[in-house]
Amino acid sequence: MQQKIKHNWNVHLCAARKIQDNLKEKTKIQPLTKEIHTVCGIDTAFDIKESLCFTAVVLLAYPEMEIVEEFYVVDSLQFPYIPGYLTFREGPSIVKALKKLASKPDILMFDGQGIAHPRQMGIATHIGVLFDIPSIGSAKSRLCGCYIPPGTKKGDYSPLFDKKHKKIGIVLRTRDNVKPVFVSPGHLIDIETSMEIVLKSTIKYRLPEPTRLADKLSKKAKKLL
Repeated sequence: MQQKIKHNWNVHLCAARKIQDNLKEKTKIQPLTKEIHTVCGIDTAFDIKESLCFTAVVLLAYPEMEIVEEFYVVDSLQFPYIPGYLTFREGPSIVKALKKLASKPDILMFDGQGIAHPRQMGIATHIGVLFDIPSIGSAKSRLCGCYIPPGTKKGDYSPLFDKKHKKIGIVLRTRDNVKPVFVSPGHLIDIETSMEIVLKSTIKYRLPEPTRLADKLSKKAKKLL
């Protein structure tokens, strides 16, 4: 996989904010323009004591959800935990892991936010722009925005709005009577298609298979250390 945009990762907070602002100008939220055959899930586990992160990427056929490739990398942490700047902490290892893939995914799916972020630059948006690949954030919790809880059945959803009442994502029920996930587009895709892909990628668990399997692999890598 080819990274289209590069920047320094170990930077001061003001420089990180400027990088986010610059990347925001390159973000495109638009209807998907190609057919989807593969989805790549990305997730990271941490060993704070050893200052290490374990990033896993799992490429699956879509909509079959069969594993095509899977890799993980172990990397040192260089950036502190600061809310709203998650990508600067995980980004270097994500880039390394994605570059291990033999084939370019059609979609990147993250356990995190897309544009449902205070500066519209969640991890799905940030990495999506760097690689110029359609990307989706499917998070377990809300980072920002307001919403009315969706219905209790699988497929029920409600819009997520920012402070200016702009729609920035969807609160989606992926299983009956379980907590919803927070879906937002990252780059080169729109809100509705992001929700559709997440729902079709969810088989029998609350989380969609790409991020669920990436989470499982990252935790396995941590145990193997």
